[in-house]
Amino acid sequence: MLNNDQLTDILSAFPDPVFILSQSGKYVAILGGTDHRYYHDGSSLIGKSILDVIPEDKARWFIEQISLAIQHQGLHIVEYSLGGEEVAGLEEDGPIGAIWFEGRIQLLPGLYEGEQAVLWVASNITERHELEIKLRQLTEIDELTGIFNRRKLMSTLQDEFEQFTRYQAATSLFIFDIDNFKHINDSLGHHAGDEVLRVVADVCKHHLRKTDLAARLGGDEFVVLMPHTHPEQALQLAERIRSHLPEAIATMLQLGPISQLGTISGGISEMRTEDASMADVLRRADAALYQAKGEGRNCLKFL
Repeated sequence: MLNNDQLTDILSAFPDPVFILSQSGKYVAILGGTDHRYYHDGSSLIGKSILDVIPEDKARWFIEQISLAIQHQGLHIVEYSLGGEEVAGLEEDGPIGAIWFEGRIQLLPGLYEGEQAVLWVASNITERHELEIKLRQLTEIDELTGIFNRRKLMSTLQDEFEQFTRYQAATSLFIFDIDNFKHINDSLGHHAGDEVLRVVADVCKHHLRKTDLAARLGGDEFVVLMPHTHPEQALQLAERIRSHLPEAIATMLQLGPISQLGTISGGISEMRTEDASMADVLRRADAALYQAKGEGRNCLKFL
């Protein structure tokens, strides 16, 4: 049987830091965390409150997780980021910048300084988190343009349609392609065509809102999802894209502002209560796109 001193020595040798935190957020004890490549020395925090050393919004989150672990009385696992510069009073030795952690939180028996408390083991998962981001980008980002790809688009459209059927929040969809794109490829080469697609993506990034999602559907066809947007506003946003693209593309191709290359035709539709699925919305927007092409290109239509 190990005595208390031996148990303390074992916990202190843990490469990951082990915190004993009271329900109110007080650091009762800190053990382990001996690998200073990945962790700061937190011994100076003992006796202090999370509320006194961490920004309030994050401190409140930590206390909420402690309460959940106490309430459920089982293992509670969370992921979070925290940088050494966010914690007042830490030693300077340790990693720089935000660190991602997996926290494993377990209710402890008995009371500590008159309060219930938890054991919180914090494991540095920054490398794993960064790898997950890279893998997600590989599956969600169009390699050529840097905006979202078809897979991410279709997944998001389905999620948005489910939200719409529940809350009926106005949601619009804009589909467009580049007029005479084949001529650009044939006359200037596929490298120029690729550059045009990149310019289209850059213009979308610059002129759309943070809440909008732009994606390359395939070839020279693009889709913009506009949540919480009525058709009238969607038309204005789409017109902003249509009006800025020719000059941006002409500048990139060094053809001068009078070039007619780089115009787009587009179709806009909105989610409607009678729609059975997202396919109905896409079908209308696509029909509006072909209507725009049939009426001479370089224009937008709504259906």
